[in-house]
Amino acid sequence: MILFTVHCANGHEFEAWFRDNDGFDVQRAGGEIVCPMCGDTSVEKAVMAPRLARMRDGAPAAALLEMRKALVEMRRQIEAHCDYVGPRFAEEARRIHYGEIDPRGIYGEATDKESRALADEGIQFGQIPWVPQTDG
Repeated sequence: MILFTVHCANGHEFEAWFRDNDGFDVQRAGGEIVCPMCGDTSVEKAVMAPRLARMRDGAPAAALLEMRKALVEMRRQIEAHCDYVGPRFAEEARRIHYGEIDPRGIYGEATDKESRALADEGIQFGQIPWVPQTDG
């Protein structure tokens, strides 16, 4: 089942459930969808933001928990095996890239402008969602 927000030609908006997108199309073509405010059968789907479906078995919640666990573990591994360079990240990444210092794993912060400049220079780096320690 899918929930669509629908609007009639008079601008009234309402929600209706359908088996699938084709079900909406068939019912619309047959004039079976009626605006509850004015009785108009000339309806269209309204622009809608996507929603994450809620599953009975809790799969989305479980998937989010697993993703969070993976991010917490990634942070732990990075902190254990890389050097924190703080706001000097872009400068240190350049020094490593151009061979001015020995290569090593680093992490820190870079502004959007610094990140774009690194990418423009062909310096490979990654940005990850950093789970706060207080949450982990």
